[in-house]
Amino acid sequence: MEPAYRVVDTDEGFAAVIEQLSGVEAYALDTEFHRERTYFPKLALVQLAWPGELVLVDPLSVDMAPFAEILRGPSTAVLHAADQDLEILELVCGTVPAHLFDTQVAAGFTGLSTPSLATVYEKMLGVRVGKADRLTDWLHRPLTDDQLVYAANDVAHLLELHDRLVADLEGRGRLQWALDECELQRVRGRGQRDPDEAWRRIKEARQLKGKARGVVRAVAAWRERRAATLDIPVRYVLSDIAVVGIAQRPPRNRAELERIRGFDKGMRDEVVRDLLDAVKAGVDGPVPPSDDAPTGGLDRDLRPAVALISAWVAQLARDLHLDGGLLATRGDLEALLRGDPEARLAEGWRAEIVGEPIRRLLHGEAAVAFAGDGELVIEERSNRPLH
Repeated sequence: MEPAYRVVDTDEGFAAVIEQLSGVEAYALDTEFHRERTYFPKLALVQLAWPGELVLVDPLSVDMAPFAEILRGPSTAVLHAADQDLEILELVCGTVPAHLFDTQVAAGFTGLSTPSLATVYEKMLGVRVGKADRLTDWLHRPLTDDQLVYAANDVAHLLELHDRLVADLEGRGRLQWALDECELQRVRGRGQRDPDEAWRRIKEARQLKGKARGVVRAVAAWRERRAATLDIPVRYVLSDIAVVGIAQRPPRNRAELERIRGFDKGMRDEVVRDLLDAVKAGVDGPVPPSDDAPTGGLDRDLRPAVALISAWVAQLARDLHLDGGLLATRGDLEALLRGDPEARLAEGWRAEIVGEPIRRLLHGEAAVAFAGDGELVIEERSNRPLH
């Protein structure tokens, strides 16, 4: 059954929506956007649902700024896989919801591992929705009926799903865990990417050594800043292969630059000068540290423990019907073993379930043992060695 919805494409109509939303306890929210041809995401549609209403707001015709009032208000925003939605809400409205419930995060505490919305709908509500056309153009107008129905389905059952998850998690004693995780997601920084870290997203760049790494950082940072200024994808400024080629053989002039594979010979002279300045800064500047050390500075004596503890954590996640990534990642384990003050396993529910047993293990108060069928347990240490 297709959901009933209405399209809002005037500021007056949206003002009425804002007025209605101001009195609700919770509302469902989703967005559609594109970023293939721009540096910053372009908002194309906003889906909102609250008891008795479902609206599709056209941000190409409507000023979304007033929606900040609702986002900052006391109502809970219910989203699924909210991270990218939060990024664009912050960009367009200047804020993120003051109260967030992410159904994907919450579902992870019931044992579903980063599930799609369609998966959670079907498993928890018995509702099947059509699959999206990943190539659909949400910025094209008018939107088709199929697009509108698909968009409406994204929020049509979210509030029911929220209620079902809350009841499930309360029964498991895990509701506060999920709420705490949603809050961490809500306050996570989502500002513009740090240009000086852009080189780490280029796979080949991470293998470079010495001065080449300094050059690749400087050139990738220049590319990132120029892409943001022009609001175009970074590949439109300079391809990855050209960035790496420049780092491997730093050019001193345009002629040498044009011999680099992947370089656009149509680049204007003033842009070339800026690029060559970035190359020189990379040659003359310090070499950035490598980020490919998997142990992240972990003490050599503790490195063998990571694999064993990881196996125990994976089994624990299965036993507790928890998404393993929510319980603890390898990075979380290493952060705890290093003694990082902000380690996720050092506080909250993770400390109780994972952090404290590991602490006791490291202090010789507990031991890892096989419990049969290949299962591992951390148990009280007997201090009775086998002879």
